[in-house]
Amino acid sequence: MEFGDLASRGLDEAAAAGAAYADARFEVQRAERVEVRNGVVAALADSTSTGYGIRALFDGAWGFAASAELSHEAVARTARRAVDIARASASIARRRVGEPPARTYVDTFATPMRRDPVEVPLGERVALLLEAERRLHVAPEVAVGRAWLDLLRTDKTFFSTTGSRIAQALRHTGCGVEAMAVGDGDVQTRTYPGDVGLYQTGGWEIVEAANLLEGAPRIAEEAVALLRAPQCPGGTFDVILGGSQMSLQIHESCGHPAELDRVMGWEANFSGTSFLEIAQVGKLKYGSDIVSIVIDNTLPAGMATCGYDDEGTKSITSDIVRDGLLVGYEMSNDTARAIGRESNACVRAQSWEFVPMIRMCNLVLLPGNVPFDHLFDDVKHGIYMESNRSWSIDDRRLNFQFGCEIAWEIVDGKRGRMLKNPTYAGMTPQFWNSCDAIADEKSWFAWGTPNCGKGEPMQSGLTTQAAAPARFRNVSVGVGYA
Repeated sequence: MEFGDLASRGLDEAAAAGAAYADARFEVQRAERVEVRNGVVAALADSTSTGYGIRALFDGAWGFAASAELSHEAVARTARRAVDIARASASIARRRVGEPPARTYVDTFATPMRRDPVEVPLGERVALLLEAERRLHVAPEVAVGRAWLDLLRTDKTFFSTTGSRIAQALRHTGCGVEAMAVGDGDVQTRTYPGDVGLYQTGGWEIVEAANLLEGAPRIAEEAVALLRAPQCPGGTFDVILGGSQMSLQIHESCGHPAELDRVMGWEANFSGTSFLEIAQVGKLKYGSDIVSIVIDNTLPAGMATCGYDDEGTKSITSDIVRDGLLVGYEMSNDTARAIGRESNACVRAQSWEFVPMIRMCNLVLLPGNVPFDHLFDDVKHGIYMESNRSWSIDDRRLNFQFGCEIAWEIVDGKRGRMLKNPTYAGMTPQFWNSCDAIADEKSWFAWGTPNCGKGEPMQSGLTTQAAAPARFRNVSVGVGYA
């Protein structure tokens, strides 16, 4: 769908109304979901949303307005409203922080795909999920089986008064299975792959890589076994976290506190601000020397991978933590300029109707050099945990407690008996400084999160945390089941 004429009308109207700068983001978003539960199709949804959002800058303050009405008159009206909101914001602003972007781009970007999911007949998709869910029922204790598939297609074009015109075709695919086992007065759940399924940018090849048919029986057998497994003990242990749990650990204790709007106090919804301070850059020992965390919005398969963010900034890679030291943040144009830097393209909006904001994007914990099996070698008595089940973190992202779906005892370097209801807790810098081994590239994987919440009104964002399993020393375990 071509929006150039409508965008020109809106941007011209914004300039005539007094805007020093304006941009317009037109989007067509289609979301499909299929879910199977206990042998029947429980959900079959297909929705399309089309509209646009306009940002306007007036006297250093921003205004935003959006509409689904695709006419020249409606676009002009929406543009004038964005300017009116910016003018009202400027009248009460204590500081003028907004400036036009420093660069202009005319470009296109499309998510690479080996097979477009649209080409896969609906009957084939449903049949796959029905068979995967059927394979979860390995024993009478499996009371509920679920299998699901999500497809998201977003076509967006960004226009600005400085001449940017950026067209992007983004494709996201996700799927998974879940088995709930009931018995012996207990309920246990196992999910596959990871703890939310496998979500990445790309096409049907992601579903094929998930191997739902092969993974379903194993995960169901573990759910049943957990019913009779002993409770995870409490105490201080060396802990090894599996890859998908590392994804959650990075997301909550690194990704959110490194959002610069939280650091600056501009954002406090969904677990508050951040324990980080701008003065700590280059000084705070966030983790041990082997911990390096990179923002990579060009990451193949990353859920936040795109050519440009929703301010029209080109995607790049940049550091948050390098060799254990805090060195950067996730930034917008305005927040970056406030600390003497340039944006690293971390601005996103859930869809056309939402204002763009700083979002956690693709975070990469660089792999280490230890083969996964050798993480266990010098652990005398520890716990290996996989797949997040619950999480809790304070309003500065400092103190946390996480629960996992499953664990195994480690004795003299060997994985032993299965344990249920494992939990662990810590304080973010102390915990990351206790990391003394990270598995190598063979165990490294890009785990996607399709529903990261932030803002008010709340926006759901797409993020990826790429990681390998890692080992942490002297961790508080079994602090209470969450």
